[in-house]
Amino acid sequence: MSPLRAAIGPGLLMAGAAVGVSHLVQSTRAGAEFGLLLLPVVLLACLLKYPFLEFGPRYVAATGENLLVGYRRLGRWALALFALITIATMFIILAVVTVVTAGLAGFVLGIDASPATLSVGILLACVLLLAIGNYRGLDLAMKMIMAALTVSTVAAVVLAFGGLQDMTTISGLQLAPQLWTATGFAFLLALVGWMPIPLEVAVWHSLWTQERAQATGQTPTLRNALIDFRIGYIGATLLAAAFLLLGALLMYASGMTFADSAVGFSAQLVDLYAGTLGEWSRPLIAVAALSTMFSTTLAVTDAYPRVLAALLAVARFGPDDRRARDPHNRATYLLALALVIAGALLILYFAGAAFTQLIDFATTLSFLAAPVIAWLTLRVVTDAHMPAAARPGFWLRTLAWLGLAFGVGFALIWVGWRMLA
Repeated sequence: MSPLRAAIGPGLLMAGAAVGVSHLVQSTRAGAEFGLLLLPVVLLACLLKYPFLEFGPRYVAATGENLLVGYRRLGRWALALFALITIATMFIILAVVTVVTAGLAGFVLGIDASPATLSVGILLACVLLLAIGNYRGLDLAMKMIMAALTVSTVAAVVLAFGGLQDMTTISGLQLAPQLWTATGFAFLLALVGWMPIPLEVAVWHSLWTQERAQATGQTPTLRNALIDFRIGYIGATLLAAAFLLLGALLMYASGMTFADSAVGFSAQLVDLYAGTLGEWSRPLIAVAALSTMFSTTLAVTDAYPRVLAALLAVARFGPDDRRARDPHNRATYLLALALVIAGALLILYFAGAAFTQLIDFATTLSFLAAPVIAWLTLRVVTDAHMPAAARPGFWLRTLAWLGLAFGVGFALIWVGWRMLA
């Protein structure tokens, strides 16, 4: 296996995790409710988050360590801060991606059961797959699913544009004042929060890169690790724009309202494709969408226990111990997996059917945590222990500081808005 081929995998796994709620739900919803008005916001969010997510594979390729070890090298306070953010968000984020997957599963498979019951089934399937520990299978499945969904989505967008008579009908410019209402601003923050994926995924990526290196027996070079990341990130960004366009072209233009339930939205999503590609595509798209969301749920279900196990290893052994630099404690991972699953199920039980409210709450939490994670990660890759040749260059650092300023500024606006509301 060539070094580049051996390195390809974590970036697509990241893209598979990204193309979930943020794309299928939030991007489509942005287009459905605001036309093309929020397309620049989506693209800007992806651009400004790029440096911090790229720092994950950059750091592990340059040092052989995951980002959690890097946080610990800054001090115990940095590791504790990231641990606090993770614990505060992990249950609700897993709950959100699971309930969307459950809604799709109920619609596609024709199962007449409550979202909570379907969610239990989805999570049990994830536990079974992860307990077996088949990383190679997960990697291959993600590549195939992403390829199928990408081709289908691009084709649907092209065909939808073919039937458009006037671009002004979907511009959404007349809705600009509504963005600065309480409802509009809340949705804007929620959209940016997970677009294209939360910043803590930089840590997940660094752990997946370590796992990939162990599975293939080859440690990626910095160049190959970044190529893998960029393939996944650019793909996730383009798909975010494509789903927004679908929402604008097929829902906003027709006046269709966005469903407030996971099952109702799932039906709308499949209808979007079938209406443009043809009825023949309905079963194919339904399975592709379900597979995509299940892959996202599987990736998230794997990531949080992996992060918790690594956090415990780094906190216990310190940054210079081999057990912290390459944590693969299976027993700890399985215990953490059980904890994360139980917490997500409790969230689903108490949240009830509040589908869009649950998603907005989770994405807003990620948005508010993003500046903290961005600052920690930027410090790690510019610290003295990072090899000088692998540190980000001037333009990447400049983009990172712009992204950090953007995140802090919007977070402060949100806090002020909430205080005055």
